[in-house]
Amino acid sequence: MQSKICETNVWSLELDLPQDVAVQYRYLICSVDPSSENVHVRRFETHTTPRSVPAEASKAEQDSKLDTLGDIDGAVKLDKGWLTSETIIQFKFFDNPFAVKERIKNRLLFVKITPMNLRINAESQSPTALLEESLSNDTRENGTDHQAYAFTEVTSLRNPNSVFEQQSQFGCPYNPDDFLVFNVTVAEPENVAYLVDLYTHSSRSKEDEPPYHLGYHYILPNFLKKSEGILELPVTCASKHRPLGMMRIEYLKVTPLLPSKCNLERSYVRYWNKRWTGLDVGHRGSGTSFKASDGNVIRENTIASLKKAVAHGADMVEFDVQLSKDLVPVIYHDFDIYVSLKRKTTLEANDMLELPMRELTLEQLKNLKVYHVVEGRTREAKFFDEDLDEHQPFPQLADALDVIDPHCGFNIEIKWSQKLKNGTMEADLHFDSNLYVDCILKVVLEKAGPRRIVFSCFDADICTMLRLKQNLYPVMFLTLGVTSRYPSYHDPRCNSIEMAVRNACATELLGIVAHTEDLLRDQTQVNMATDNGLIIFCWGDDNNSKDTIKHLKSLGIHAIIYDKMDIFSDKAVKESVFLVGARESQAALLQQINIENRYEQANHHDFLDQSKESLASAANSSKGASKANNNFKKMLKLLHTT
Repeated sequence: MQSKICETNVWSLELDLPQDVAVQYRYLICSVDPSSENVHVRRFETHTTPRSVPAEASKAEQDSKLDTLGDIDGAVKLDKGWLTSETIIQFKFFDNPFAVKERIKNRLLFVKITPMNLRINAESQSPTALLEESLSNDTRENGTDHQAYAFTEVTSLRNPNSVFEQQSQFGCPYNPDDFLVFNVTVAEPENVAYLVDLYTHSSRSKEDEPPYHLGYHYILPNFLKKSEGILELPVTCASKHRPLGMMRIEYLKVTPLLPSKCNLERSYVRYWNKRWTGLDVGHRGSGTSFKASDGNVIRENTIASLKKAVAHGADMVEFDVQLSKDLVPVIYHDFDIYVSLKRKTTLEANDMLELPMRELTLEQLKNLKVYHVVEGRTREAKFFDEDLDEHQPFPQLADALDVIDPHCGFNIEIKWSQKLKNGTMEADLHFDSNLYVDCILKVVLEKAGPRRIVFSCFDADICTMLRLKQNLYPVMFLTLGVTSRYPSYHDPRCNSIEMAVRNACATELLGIVAHTEDLLRDQTQVNMATDNGLIIFCWGDDNNSKDTIKHLKSLGIHAIIYDKMDIFSDKAVKESVFLVGARESQAALLQQINIENRYEQANHHDFLDQSKESLASAANSSKGASKANNNFKKMLKLLHTT
């Protein structure tokens, strides 16, 4: 196998292909870690149908074909890869994170992050000595021999067209109320430090003069032991090595899902069929049950609730997934539950204990008498169905994937506690976020099969993890938007549709799930998403109205999540769009097979007729009589079989 690069940026490859076999392939951009020779996929083609070399293609046809990376017949699909053995460390600067001396307080700062390899000269130098050696009046000129095998990219969500790009020589400017995100891809995170350099212009600098080196700080790998955290770091003056102030950096560490279960065979990370518009999505199955006051409801997020939504034509069902104490993904919405201390026919004030759901194992959740938080606070039980298995709370995600009609899509919302703008947490979760996401992904990758799956989460970092750990299922970013009904989050990416759109574009998500309250306030925000190539779902209590659902569909919303599919759906035929599509595809396939069979049979009979004539002619000659007789018998036998 040989490859070469020409000056025209045309790459060529010569290799031997098997004869009479169609060969499918994709182009990709990859890097090879020189120390381990591990291959890391940077970008790859994600068309649903890969490229192919037909079995009958001639060498001349193959040699004359010139492909363009990412472009197949005019359709361009080239997406980020997924983590295989590498790790991504994400550094976030937002909410005006620099507190520096008054004389430089109002200057524009430029931020640059350089990964530094701590393994260089490890036998003769300690990491501390290595870092001290690299310091001088301008750290950007030092340590070039110590830079790690890594890729650093940055984006500003202040930019409407946010994409990750390589940082420039002096880094990326941080403007007031900006949101800077650095992604640093490294092979050995335990052996990499990160040099944070700050640059700024002097008050007397000319217009075309570059910024000067203001200060720096090193982030050592032991600062990043957890999967996420906040770093409060001093800024050291680059010239006098004295304190200049402080900076706050929030970080996220994304590790690969091991063992890796993904390959280049297929990817749906940003796939959405144009026919899938105005889909009906059952909220928590057949609806939120603990707010309902009209009775005749099924307990939410149960197998029975999911099945009821499917029976009334849901294209997808939306449900919430979190982990039990023993790391089993279960379907449940709230972070807390109430547990009965005694079994009694009536509830009394001292009969219940409120507990975090995460403190109970799957066995305990299934065997204890557990009440929803609404039941616990009102001391009024709403459901008495302990003897009905499919009505039980806390069904396993694996069971739902097994028993729900495979033609119904799943919108799997990952529940994760977030920090609110007032500084409090929604709940105290003690799970490691990488472990949390991995446990859920492993079940889906093992059990989902051909089912249409979409992940979603209100936490932007969890969405990032879901996107980077696998390349098969799309991810959508849930957003509160501008709302009077819920408290705002600490992370500004969650609090407006505009920021959600920019984040989804930068991180290459499929789209966003917007709060209908905000969409109805400003309907042009639908176009804001779709004009950027994003898919848009919507959620919220406003959706529980036939008129609103109809209006949202007219706006071009791709899917509406609402309660009570049996009441609000206007479908004439209660079937999923994916079932209809599968039936049409099957019918088209059968028709094609039928056409091909008839064609083959017609050609076959013509061949037999010609053979019988030639054999009969040959039988009249003495030389070919014996051979003709034998061949004629074979042809008659074949004709009889046909």
